[in-house]
Amino acid sequence: MPMGGTSVKLPTIGWVKTYEGTTTTTTTKLTISRIADEWYIAFAYEVDCVESHSTHEVVGVDVGVKELATLSTGVVFANPKAYKKNIQKLKRLSKAHAQKAKGSSNRHKSKIKLARHHAKVSNIRKDSLHKLTNHLCKNHAVIVIEDLSVSGMMQNHKLAQSIADCGFYEFKRQLEYKCKKYGCTLIVADRWYPSSKICSSCGHKKESLSLSERVYVCDKCGHTLDRDLNAAINLSRRALA
Repeated sequence: MPMGGTSVKLPTIGWVKTYEGTTTTTTTKLTISRIADEWYIAFAYEVDCVESHSTHEVVGVDVGVKELATLSTGVVFANPKAYKKNIQKLKRLSKAHAQKAKGSSNRHKSKIKLARHHAKVSNIRKDSLHKLTNHLCKNHAVIVIEDLSVSGMMQNHKLAQSIADCGFYEFKRQLEYKCKKYGCTLIVADRWYPSSKICSSCGHKKESLSLSERVYVCDKCGHTLDRDLNAAINLSRRALA
């Protein structure tokens, strides 16, 4: 299917205009989807790998609920908490939609309004993840992350909503294909590796560490460091193990 400029030729339908300009190419893989009341087109085509301009050889990444990601370099990416900040409006729109008469034009309008707001929340989450993964792949040769059991973490009902709002699975998915694109290496540390419990200074391992302890204090050498930064530094050293 040929495409280029602001139009794309679809089977049976013919030429369709696009809101944004597209690459002039021919593709055999094309997906059309609808989100709220808008239509989107996604297509795949081959490009040469772009070399990353590595400012740091290795970086460890500790993802979390409080901060979206803490890097071993000291860089912190804030968690936008898109769903949590918009949950009240989503509840209000859902209630208004439920009160509309079935089959009425007002119910259809409220359905579109609710879908738009859900799409907005999803786009905020995806935007923050794209910025994070782009920064990692463009500036680092080796990236080390944890192999998180998201389904297991979701069993904690007190944190399930916050964990789902972070999009950990999407974070890993984006890293996997962007590492191939930019020519960097992705290392996934074993999920049982205790990155948060090990002292990044002397290597001593704590027996236990509660989620409420946000500052790591080593029982052996007295080293004090932010919990997430300590874990990120430990993860970065897994690349050398």
